[in-house]
Amino acid sequence: MYSLLIIIATILAVLLVIVVLLQSSKGGGLAGTFGGAGNMGSMFGTRRTTDFLSKSTWWIGGALAVLAVVINLFFLPGQSSSDQRSVIQEGGRTNLPTTPIVPQQQVPPTQE
Repeated sequence: MYSLLIIIATILAVLLVIVVLLQSSKGGGLAGTFGGAGNMGSMFGTRRTTDFLSKSTWWIGGALAVLAVVINLFFLPGQSSSDQRSVIQEGGRTNLPTTPIVPQQQVPPTQE
């Protein structure tokens, strides 16, 4: 299940990048370079193309955000909330001694 959700999240992320790059900016954006929005504009009309790409961006971004939260809360492998605590939960405390421990030197026995 975890692998399937990661694959879906990756596909959504790639789709989000593509949809964002296809949107026209003031300079024409990448859509003008590849003819993406121009071809879609002839199919939908210019105004409807902009609305479609804008709504697609919001829906894909929202789905990706929800999927990321679900994966991290329920399907993160090897994590259990009872046996691990974060540094923030520990309050920055460390178990290091405050004074260094110097090993004692052994004096060799003197021969008389």
